[in-house]
Amino acid sequence: MKLEIYNKEKKPDGSITVSDAVFGAAWKPDLVHQAITAYYANKRNSVAQTKDRSEVRGGGKKPWRQKHTGHARHGSRRSPIWSGGGITFGPRNDKDFSKKISKKARKAALFSVISKKRSDSELFVINNFDFELPKTKSAAQFLDKFFGKNKKSVLLIKSAEDKNIFRLSKNIQGVNVISAESLNVYDCALKKYIVFEKAAAERMK
Repeated sequence: MKLEIYNKEKKPDGSITVSDAVFGAAWKPDLVHQAITAYYANKRNSVAQTKDRSEVRGGGKKPWRQKHTGHARHGSRRSPIWSGGGITFGPRNDKDFSKKISKKARKAALFSVISKKRSDSELFVINNFDFELPKTKSAAQFLDKFFGKNKKSVLLIKSAEDKNIFRLSKNIQGVNVISAESLNVYDCALKKYIVFEKAAAERMK
């Protein structure tokens, strides 16, 4: 499969041969949903923690005798039905929310999203991201020419990590930068447009 390459002026500048498996995969919404759900679940931390009746302080003594008081019978003030007592079935910080998904399925979901972006004309390939100084201003001008008002939902994909380019994600609202090696289905699906550096597109296999 061939993809058109653009320069920073959004003018055609040749083409590139890419993998059909990556850029021409079938759209699989169920698999993509599974991968994104697993991504969120694996990011989740168990921080909420409640005490059950065995962990609440005090209440070891029986509140009153069993019979002839006019009260309902109770064995401990730590009972869940007492104010200040333990919590029944409350959240615990030892719960594991993680979900497993195979590497093959995760990669298939990523390729499915990339291919969907390509078929929807929301994927572009440019020669490089070597912006002139000051980099933020040059990058902002590039995004204006490419996307106009839609520039606030763009993912730039580098062939390798570059600290100067990665700072753009902090300086320009709505723009994220990621290396091809770190690319995942969540980042691709989150943004409306994705832009590959030529070398990054060649690395996708």
